[in-house]
Amino acid sequence: MSALAPTLQSFFTERLVRQRHVSPHTIAAYRDTFRLLFGYAERRLGRQPCALDFADLDAALIGGFLDHLERERGNSARTRNMRLAAIHSLYRFAAHRHPEHAELIQRVLAIPPKRFDRALVTFLDEDEIGALLAAPDRSSWTGRRDHALLLVAIQTGLRASELIGLNCGDLHLENGAAHLNCHGKGRKQRITPLTAVTVAVLRTWLDERAGRTDEPLFPTIRGRRLSRDALERRLSKHTGIAAAHCPSLRPKQITPHTLRHTAAMRLLHAGVDTTVIALWLGHERIDTTQIYLHADLALKEKAIARTTPPDTPPGR
Repeated sequence: MSALAPTLQSFFTERLVRQRHVSPHTIAAYRDTFRLLFGYAERRLGRQPCALDFADLDAALIGGFLDHLERERGNSARTRNMRLAAIHSLYRFAAHRHPEHAELIQRVLAIPPKRFDRALVTFLDEDEIGALLAAPDRSSWTGRRDHALLLVAIQTGLRASELIGLNCGDLHLENGAAHLNCHGKGRKQRITPLTAVTVAVLRTWLDERAGRTDEPLFPTIRGRRLSRDALERRLSKHTGIAAAHCPSLRPKQITPHTLRHTAAMRLLHAGVDTTVIALWLGHERIDTTQIYLHADLALKEKAIARTTPPDTPPGR
């Protein structure tokens, strides 16, 4: 039996699950990476995945796989780098178990991530926020649910997984400062305060929802937890309705992450320091929050207004 199969199994069961306690989303992403890699290797080498060894998955084959992702599957450079990070993680794990493959492993680990252009973040202004919040039909149960969900997303900046993962018991609206508990990326728990308007909407929704503390805060009609696809479909529907009253929404591609960017930009416009915004959003590093400074033209205009223009006459 090759050394690859038991190493891969130990990587998932020991390294990812037992030692690092990674989320199910990370495990699924890593699983899909190696499923694609082994399928590519099988087509290239004519061997079943169970017969592959480390010598088969050398730097040349890994490089060809990464090119295949971009050219044939149409993946972005960001997705390519995510797949490469999963492969690097496996090979770093294998380096301690199979020193006989040290040279091959080092060559794979030397494959660099691909640089790519970072687009400016998309966010909503106050008029667009108002139009989006007015889009759900609050005469229906799903409309009232969607209105509360969108308001929480825009005010708190939760990720899509965090938003649909909220339970009724995660809300604390009665004693002390109103807030919600969030189990975020990297199994980190954080507390996000809620405004008076959001608290009023959530109180009304909780009374109608009448769910147990361990039940989803924003369920489907059948009481199940909303999926990410369902969340995106609901947001797309309401965006289309809002765009009829707010034309500036039409050219924008609105996703759940756009609402997260909107929450960050509202905090930035309110004068909140970027370190606090990073804590608010649950960013691992402070430099991740700097993207909002680059995207905010209003702040740049305020900064240039405070400077003294050079005293030079115009040309002819």
